[in-house]
Amino acid sequence: MTASSVSASLGTGTALTVPDPVRVERDERLVRRRFWQKLRANLHRVPFLEEVLAAYFCATDPATPYRAKAILLGALAYFVMPVDAVPDWLLIAGFTDDAAVLAAAVQTVRTNLTPAHWLRAKNALRVETGDVETAVGDMEETVRSPSGAH
Repeated sequence: MTASSVSASLGTGTALTVPDPVRVERDERLVRRRFWQKLRANLHRVPFLEEVLAAYFCATDPATPYRAKAILLGALAYFVMPVDAVPDWLLIAGFTDDAAVLAAAVQTVRTNLTPAHWLRAKNALRVETGDVETAVGDMEETVRSPSGAH
């Protein structure tokens, strides 16, 4: 969730967080514009790329519920932003804040990340790192078995 979310009281002492639609739309535009460039520029520096890709595919899936999309897009927008709490160019600590934000988002919406999102993430990672033959084989298997079961 992003900082511009609105909380509404439910009267039972709990709060319901409602994503700001303007902010979610802005995050989505930012993510779609910068995601692949950021990913490719940091292929060998980010140890959690599969999670980033699964989150991206879930966030851009029309079947994903709006609240889950908003959470993931907020985390992905943080990942692609050129400036964040810990600069990404720092060798060891550079992506630790990004990893923490993304891990929290993924954990929050874990039930919305489908096997198809994870398979697309694995295949995209293989393509981006040059392991195209394995990715193509996995995609062909997925076409033969649409449920993703092998």
